[in-house]
Formats: sequence, C-alpha cells, structure tokens
Amino acid sequence: MDRLPVATRFRILLVICVVAVIATFLLPPIAQDPLYHQFADQNSLLSIPHALNVLSNLLFGWAGVAGLYRLAWQKSLLIENRIYPAYFCFFTALILIAAGSGYYHWSPDNQSLSWDRLPITIAFMSFFTILIGERISISLAKKLFPVLLTGGIASIVYWHFSELAGRGDLRPYVIVQFLPVLLTPFILLMFDSVYSRKADLWWFLTWFLISRICELLDTQIYDQLIFISGHSLKHITAGIGCLVFLRYLHLRRRLDR
Repeated sequence: MDRLPVATRFRILLVICVVAVIATFLLPPIAQDPLYHQFADQNSLLSIPHALNVLSNLLFGWAGVAGLYRLAWQKSLLIENRIYPAYFCFFTALILIAAGSGYYHWSPDNQSLSWDRLPITIAFMSFFTILIGERISISLAKKLFPVLLTGGIASIVYWHFSELAGRGDLRPYVIVQFLPVLLTPFILLMFDSVYSRKADLWWFLTWFLISRICELLDTQIYDQLIFISGHSLKHITAGIGCLVFLRYLHLRRRLDR
C-alpha cells in the first residue's frame, strides 16, 4: 500500500474519516450507561476501594515518568524535534492517566469519569500527532496538534455538560477515541518510516487492542481468574503497550535512504 500515489493514500484516509464521522452522527445521542461504573472487582485492600482497578493504573505513571525523564532530562529518545510538544504531552498525559483513572476507580461515577477520560484523550491526540509527523508530514502534524488537542478536550467537556443537562451524548468522544485507532493501521501500511524497529508500533497497537478485549470481558475474566478482573488487566496491558512505545523511541535508529 505504500506504493500507492500519495494523493490516493490521502483520499483513502479522508474517506475513512468522513464515513466514520457521518456514521457516528447518524446514530442517536449516546448517553453514558450507568452500569458502566459497576466493575466486576469490588474488593478493597488497605482501605483502598476497588483496589486493583485503582493500583493497576500505576503502570501508566511509571511509563510517563520514565518517558519524561528520558525525553527531557536524559534526552535519550530519538524523536522529531519539530513536534517535541506532542511527545512531551503524551508522557505527561500518562502520568495524569494514572492519577485520573485512579481517582475515578476510587469512586466511579460520571463526575470522576471525566477526569479519567480527559488525560486519555490528550494521550490519544498526542500519539496520533506523533504518528502523522513521523509517517506523513511534520508540517501537517504541527498544524493539526492544537486542533486535535482542542477537539479532544472539547469532546470531554461536551459529554460532561450534556450528562449534567440530562441528554448525555458520547458521540464526539467516540470519534476522538476510536477514529485514530481505526486510522493507525492504514497509516502504518501506507506510509513508510525513516526509523528502524517498525514492528514495535504494531506491538503497541496489539497491546492496545488486547486491553480493549480485557475491558469488554471484565466480568468473564474475573469469574475465571478470581484474583484479578478484566478491567484491571486492561490497565496493565495498555500500560505495557505504552512501555513498548517508550522502548521503541529509545532503541530505534534512523535508516539510511
């Protein structure tokens, strides 16, 4: 697919975006299901409610701190310096995910869920900017980054206030979260990289998809394993994916052309 004319590749991405947006907004408003907050594992530990769902978020914090240390202090990550803010925001968002998701799982409801989803959105938009910059165009990524961040944050704000108004609508958030995931494999296939270790990004995407499966099978996994739920495994597998991405930035090398 990377041998297709550039214009054709852009058209494919544009068609996917348009179809996904139209299909999402043809749906009726999607309110947050109150049962979403009823996770399988309700056990406490050392006075921490829903302990493993809370503590499993620490892996995000570890990945975020390690990433910022190597990015800003050691300067040992191989990055595109012209989109440095995207890398910085990505690792910062991982630390905020550890705090926000831990806060949400301590006392799950729609109010605390906003603080979980906000840093997740920032991480998604930052990663997608990095992907665009490294695979498609640095100048395009620089222009899109503030737009993507603003749109992502706006989707959370819109959902939050729509829930308060009694007409909750998750559709913008659905687009912000799942459209980059849908586009990522197409970008990886259609646009070549100037860096080595290309398989690492596929592993990053694979860990993310595994985390989604664990989330969907929260109760079934808990019923089988007893000691840990699917949602806790979601945090762990997604955190592993973030560490894979950090390792990729640390070990990759620029290829000679």
